[in-house]
Amino acid sequence: MASKPKIALIIGSTRKTRFADIPAQWMLKQAQAREDMTVELVDLRDFDLPLFDEMASNLWMPSSDPKAVAWQNKMAEFDGYIFVVAEYNRSITGALKNALDQSYKEWNRKPMTAIAYGAAGGTRALEHLRTIAVELQMVPTRNAVHLGMGDFFKVHPGLGGSGNMAEVEANLLPSAKASLDDLVWWANATKAARG
Repeated sequence: MASKPKIALIIGSTRKTRFADIPAQWMLKQAQAREDMTVELVDLRDFDLPLFDEMASNLWMPSSDPKAVAWQNKMAEFDGYIFVVAEYNRSITGALKNALDQSYKEWNRKPMTAIAYGAAGGTRALEHLRTIAVELQMVPTRNAVHLGMGDFFKVHPGLGGSGNMAEVEANLLPSAKASLDDLVWWANATKAARG
């Protein structure tokens, strides 16, 4: 029997006041409850990536910055990705865009999904991420989890919310299951094809 796909759950915000940890922990719990994947939480804060300043993408030449190389090596470990996507001014965070740019070949032919939050459930940011993912030769899945503003305000502790995703879980579970189902299917398919 083939080994289970290894999935990274990437927190895409590095702000000290970020909300991302709450949906990240909730999504981690959903993924860990499954028996068809292994998942690891990867926090951009732990990599202290410089702004992309290489001669070219690592598809064309090796990166010179050891922090970028450490990031690339980490991303190479995984068969697929779940991004925690905060919507900043209708797009993804600068930190996430920079992390995506710091690597290229490690993303190739691997699926991605997301849990997005913000205005309109982070939809606009996630659409930007999906477009970037296509350029990085990833396989964006159809399904994703969207935490809309009503639910966002219920759980965001800095905005008077409880900090408890259980309050809105019923709204999110169907999309979480569909997203993880898609991700596992594509992770197995692309892993086999890459092999």
